[in-house]
Amino acid sequence: MAKKNNSFESSIERLEEIINQLENGNQLLDESLALFEEGVGLIKLCNQKLENVEKSINLLVNNDGELIERKFKPDDEQ
Repeated sequence: MAKKNNSFESSIERLEEIINQLENGNQLLDESLALFEEGVGLIKLCNQKLENVEKSINLLVNNDGELIERKFKPDDEQ
C-alpha cells in the first residue's frame, strides 16, 4: 500500500519498492495488478508535483545591474 507521506521523495522510494517487487515475480496476478495500479497512481502524483514546481520557479535575471524576476520557462519554450 502507499505510504501516508506523499512527498515526492517518498513516492519515488515507494515506486522503487514496487518495481523490485514486480521484477522478482513472486506475487499472485491480483497482487501484481494492485502494485501496478499503485505505481501508476504514484507516477501521476510525481508528475503533478513536478509540474507544480516547474510553474512556481521564478528566475532572477540581471538586467543592467538591476535584478528582475521572471517566470521559469523550459529551454524549449524560450
